[in-house]
Amino acid sequence: MQIREWQFKDILALSELESSCFTSDAWSYRTFAACFENPAFCGVVAEDGDEIVGYGGITAAADSADVENVLVAERFRRCGIGTKLLKKLISVARSKGAKDIFLEVRVSNAAAMAMYLKCGFVGVYARKKYYSDGEDCLVMKLACKEGERA
Repeated sequence: MQIREWQFKDILALSELESSCFTSDAWSYRTFAACFENPAFCGVVAEDGDEIVGYGGITAAADSADVENVLVAERFRRCGIGTKLLKKLISVARSKGAKDIFLEVRVSNAAAMAMYLKCGFVGVYARKKYYSDGEDCLVMKLACKEGERA
């Protein structure tokens, strides 16, 4: 399993993986392409051989960062890939000077919440009816300590 920065040539595979895992609020091909226009954004992929089996993205600006997405193909879940991707994103945010890292997670996504808690995130507050299907989200935060590395 290799973790690397995503490249423009990965966009089609990323958008296909996204649409296979999310029934609502899925990122489009255009959304992935637009990430390359944002210098504050960093995307990483997990590859098994030549297959992209997961990805994550983070936007870091000033002293905070937002985890935009972490996704692992269903058949590769519960193998630690999501945690590896998240730790890489945390490392990127810290290297860019982020003091706080935020993310939103569906309240029904217990597996993702458990992973985020394991990585040091804590729940901060809920946003009612955040997603297009009306589901709430939990906003979580990781406070980076001075000199800390992921």
